[in-house]
Amino acid sequence: MREPELQSAVSKVKWRVLPLFVVMFIVNYIDRVNISFIKEQLGAELGIGDLAYGFGAGLFFWGYALLEVPANLALERLGARRWLTTIAVAWGLLATALAFVRNEYEFYALRFALGAAEAGFFPGVVYYFTRWLPAADRGKAMAIFLSGSAIATIISGPLSAFLLQLSIPGLQPWQWMIVLEGAFSVLMAGVLWLLLESDIGQARWLTPAEREALDRTLAAERASATHPGSVDKLTLLTSPMVLGFCGIYFAIQLTIYAVTFWLPAIIKEMLATPAPHGGLLGLTEQFVRWLGYADPKAVAAMSGGFLNSLPWIVSIIGMIVAAHAAARWKHPQVWVAVALVVAGAGMLVAGFSAPAVAFGAICFAALGFKSAASLFWPLPQQSLDPRIAAAGIALINSLGNLGGWAAPIAFGWIKQNTGSVYYGLYFLAFTSLLTAALVFATRPKPRA
Repeated sequence: MREPELQSAVSKVKWRVLPLFVVMFIVNYIDRVNISFIKEQLGAELGIGDLAYGFGAGLFFWGYALLEVPANLALERLGARRWLTTIAVAWGLLATALAFVRNEYEFYALRFALGAAEAGFFPGVVYYFTRWLPAADRGKAMAIFLSGSAIATIISGPLSAFLLQLSIPGLQPWQWMIVLEGAFSVLMAGVLWLLLESDIGQARWLTPAEREALDRTLAAERASATHPGSVDKLTLLTSPMVLGFCGIYFAIQLTIYAVTFWLPAIIKEMLATPAPHGGLLGLTEQFVRWLGYADPKAVAAMSGGFLNSLPWIVSIIGMIVAAHAAARWKHPQVWVAVALVVAGAGMLVAGFSAPAVAFGAICFAALGFKSAASLFWPLPQQSLDPRIAAAGIALINSLGNLGGWAAPIAFGWIKQNTGSVYYGLYFLAFTSLLTAALVFATRPKPRA
């Protein structure tokens, strides 16, 4: 049983910080992946084909990987409030500038720069949790935080489809979509500056007793996780356990971003031939017409947007349920492995099934790979020596996120050479199942 002051402090931190980070993650994720909704326009107006699109989408993650460790060290030095606000402004402006690219080389440059600007956000939040929440609360906090990316994918489809119907002089509809979504990130940076605190001692919304209880608990956890004596930080960062974490997260991100960047194309191919009585696509089109859309192109765009949201709605439910279950029944590596098996099975079924069944299998797979992402982070959070926590979390996230670079390129190459998205699904299924076995090689200690 916890002392009342600690329980009250943890509850206040969750209510104060989590909603703010979830909203920031939503706008961050939309700016990262909204190019998936303008793929056709990029091809028609700028001549960017499948392979060039995949290469540009993936360049984001090289900027992300190269700047991530320095970014987290900067956060440790400058404080979360100042650093996270600064990078939010930077990525918002760069996301807006993407609307004005004229060729594939400018597209490549801006995607790389956007990745560099966003590099400090996700690992910064993960590290922030280690400084504000006890270990027992981080799993649920990560699940709620990561629901921001799923919420972003839920709303990005309908939102992008709606913005693509705008007819405002000066820019093409796809350009207005990019500009408006990027500008919202800059607006949210101001909110972050007003509401975020860097240190527990600055949190006036906690009572002195709550601050003392929370600080004491976190200090005790850091002391218990610290290796005795003097330890070479480079040795810790390159240990088999850390490299194993990098490999696991790489595979998780590979699946997530392959589906994220290509889901509109996957849906289009899967549901190209509706079921005899209209099926899921027919029902969605009827709903869109009920909303007042009559033009066939608008109906098709809005229907695709709504269908794009369904797998991510399922994934949010799965993430929350899995986080609560993992908090109750320990051995977190088992939960990560099970989630990866669910993802692999869903991808495999999708590759061999009729369109409607395949779409359901994609939803099932999303439940698995998004749950795996949220269940994964408590493993390094509990296992890393506090002296390398900031750099270690950033290293795992940066190398792991290179899966986001490999995913669109691999998927683009497979589709361009086979003419189908289904072979890409087989590849993702194999990767997820193989990674489920790798999880046990890290062998983190079960939570006490």
